[in-house]
Amino acid sequence: MPDTPEAEDSAYLSPPVQRAARLLRHIAEGDTVTNMAATARALGINRTTLLRLLTTLEAERFIEPIGQAGGPNAGWRIGLGLIGLAAQAFFSQDLVQTAGPCIARLADTTHLSAHLGVLDALDVVYVLRRTPEQGRYVSNIRVGSRLPAHAAVMGRIILAHMPGEAVEKLFAGTPLQPSTPHTPVTMEQLHDRLAGDKAAGLAWSDGFFEAGISSVAAAIFDASGAPVAAVNVSGQTASFDGPARRERIGRAVAGTAEEISRRLGWAGPAHPRNQTRLEVVA
Repeated sequence: MPDTPEAEDSAYLSPPVQRAARLLRHIAEGDTVTNMAATARALGINRTTLLRLLTTLEAERFIEPIGQAGGPNAGWRIGLGLIGLAAQAFFSQDLVQTAGPCIARLADTTHLSAHLGVLDALDVVYVLRRTPEQGRYVSNIRVGSRLPAHAAVMGRIILAHMPGEAVEKLFAGTPLQPSTPHTPVTMEQLHDRLAGDKAAGLAWSDGFFEAGISSVAAAIFDASGAPVAAVNVSGQTASFDGPARRERIGRAVAGTAEEISRRLGWAGPAHPRNQTRLEVVA
């Protein structure tokens, strides 16, 4: 560890993590590690440690090999795993900032808890939560919560707008665990559920994930038209009672998703039922 005031004051620093971070920075700055001895000296570590770091970072897809192993130009460069992680972090910040006011307005107009979620592997991750100023039910979901995508409405509506083969690849070899008796547990059941969600433009749940709780979600699209997130509202099932109220809630959620999508650059067709102007849902 370098002899710096920062290092002396940071008793909880992890040297292995620091070495990995310095190696990543070294590669990003142009050292492809074609000379193991030189790179090890530059980082102040031995060759065995360097080899272990390279092997681990490659396994995590933070770096990737270039050239042929053992060849004159063999080395490493920053991998797609790390690039994707950084891109997702920047994207999520932009998405949250863009969606924040829309989600807050949705919560207040529907008197329901409103959320923003993104797909991460087989889970939907909650990245934003807003509760209504007036409302009897407040969701206990917290930012950072993860729910199985095939069972939760935000995950379902994102999956519904993905190509079928992409969904197949995502869940390949992974059992679909049930959250309730309503949860799809086979790929055939999942595809049927997703087809219905896509046709409706909304994913609905009445106790499908948690007894007594209803929810509805709509997908958010980026400039390319890809589904990148979802918005939902949730509350006690009694809060959704009646066809007229359900229709107003659905319109409010769809309209919010469309507004956020357009702010992200999406230029898809506007649908009369997806008005972005929200009215208070009585």
